[in-house]
Formats: sequence, C-alpha cells, structure tokens
Amino acid sequence: MRADGTRSVSSDEEEVWVVPAALRSRLAEQYGPVYSGAEADRHIRELKIFGACGDMVTAQALRLGKVPLVAVVDYKTKRNEPVDPTSFSALAQQRVRKVHNPAGMLTESLRAAIHDLVFEGGGLVVVDGEEDLGSLALVEALPSGATVIYGIPGAGVSFVPVNARTKDHARALIAEMEYRKVNLGR
Repeated sequence: MRADGTRSVSSDEEEVWVVPAALRSRLAEQYGPVYSGAEADRHIRELKIFGACGDMVTAQALRLGKVPLVAVVDYKTKRNEPVDPTSFSALAQQRVRKVHNPAGMLTESLRAAIHDLVFEGGGLVVVDGEEDLGSLALVEALPSGATVIYGIPGAGVSFVPVNARTKDHARALIAEMEYRKVNLGR
C-alpha cells in the first residue's frame, strides 16, 4: 500500500518504504505513555480492541488473557533469543500471514497483511526479518478507539491510542520514508 493509501501490483519487485538515517531518531520517539511491570500489566488488562507489535509484548498480553486483534511477531527478541511459536497459538488459530520484511524497511506485504487481518477479524502476522515498523501499519489499519502496544527495551510497553491524529502521524512518518521498488530475493 502506498503512503497515499493505494495498492499497486508488481511482478518480481515489491514496494518498500526504507527508513532514512534522518528519520531514525523520530521513529524512536515515544508516541504514547510507557508503563512497565505491574502497571503495564494493569493497562494491558484494561484494553478492549488492540494490536500488538513484538514478541515479548504479544506474549505478555496473551499470558494476561488478552488477545490482540492483530499481532506482529518474528519469533525472536531484541537479543535474538528465539521465542516459542506456540506462545501465540491463540492468534495462530484464527489466521496466520507470513511476510518478508527486512530490517529498516516497511514492505507492502507487511502493510497489506496487517490491513487484511484487521478486515478479516484478526490473526497473527509472522515476519521473516524485522517486525518493528509494523506498529505504524497497526496504527494505520486499526479502527479509531483501538490501542497499539509495543515494547521498548529497557523501558516497558508503549500504549498508542488509535485516533485521527495518530493515524495521520503514522501516515506522515511513512510518507517521509524513501519509497522504492526492490527485489527482495524471495
């Protein structure tokens, strides 16, 4: 999906948005409150419709009995420790989409998988590569009133409310990325 919201079809190439060096610090900024420990657990338990980006935060929500509408995982932590795929079985039972998304990029396939799962009623997106930028696509795709949660290593869990302002902000960040068509070698 292009930053303007339209989809296009290509043969061997895929549309990607590459994070330029100048944008990295802005992407690292916090866009919602961050909670840790018992306080994070309490806020997760209060969530209604939400999406989760990251293995640890998704597993945390599921352990607390809260199933995100859509979760984006890559089966490893920031320390590259593997995560047991069965941790996400509650979501995998609904639907699973597997996509390739290299580090520092947001691929059309990741954006489309998230949008499709929101439309279809939920499920799990499993990323071969890096899932971090999936949080932008979650904000973009989830309905207003939802929340996107993602982990911030060493800080806790960020809670981003989905509304017109955060949707516009996510789209603006994507629009600032370098749009390319590349062959990802799949």
